[in-house]
Amino acid sequence: MVNLTPESTLIGGYRIACGVRGDGPPVILLHGTPSFSYIWRNVAPRLAERYRVHLFDLLGFGHSERPADPAVDTSVAAQMPVLTALMDHWGLSDAHIVAHNIGGAVAQRFGIVLRDRVRSLTLIDTVSFDSWPSPRTRQQMQGGLEKLIRAPEAQHRAHFRNWLESAVADVDSFHKGALDVYLDMISGPVGQASFFQHQVAHYDPRYTQEIADRVWELGSKPVQLIWGETDTWQAVDWAYKLRETILDSELYILPACGHFAMEDRPEDVAQLVTDFIARHEHGAD
Repeated sequence: MVNLTPESTLIGGYRIACGVRGDGPPVILLHGTPSFSYIWRNVAPRLAERYRVHLFDLLGFGHSERPADPAVDTSVAAQMPVLTALMDHWGLSDAHIVAHNIGGAVAQRFGIVLRDRVRSLTLIDTVSFDSWPSPRTRQQMQGGLEKLIRAPEAQHRAHFRNWLESAVADVDSFHKGALDVYLDMISGPVGQASFFQHQVAHYDPRYTQEIADRVWELGSKPVQLIWGETDTWQAVDWAYKLRETILDSELYILPACGHFAMEDRPEDVAQLVTDFIARHEHGAD
């Protein structure tokens, strides 16, 4: 498995897995759920040809610490100070931010509250407003997280294999590549409980609804929206709503592409991000 976060640093007393590659203007990549920085493996190397790419796994995700105490806050709101502290750790006063899924919720809040630290913002199949969790996930959560945590591993893996398959358009390629990597990370004695306690438990639209009337403020910086045409997790209608709300934002719809755009169309995502940032670079790095 490609590890894009081989280093670690302590943020708020918790270990955060991170990594940096390339040279040039700074770019930060934010993953979502139930993924981790691995999802950028076919995008980050292409961006690193021109930019200095910074990655990390959110607290409670991937190779970062997944606290044993379920009371530790790993919500969208709690990830903001992690991002801020990491930028300080990396010596970045500001950066271009590229975010996917709930990473996009973190980025939206960050771009509104700390706009001077954002050069440009690219949101990929992101949650927004009250777009999440999906009806399928809402139904699953209604049964109680404890029941899901205690489910037999074989049952858990079968259920979430099917769920992850719905995140892509090219299921055959996903099976040959990344599917089991994602599944392994949210399964097993640590992964299964942590997934529900530190990810699913915080699938709460209040984190985007709290800023819903301020989303337009993101337009003070360049904003690009990238969306999979066949995204069933975040329907493309939400992309159009974001474009209408954020003045002068650019929207690109990728055909034959699901929610995990970096799995289905990594070359297109990398090219769109590279070209967009190139048009909005500023300052000396």
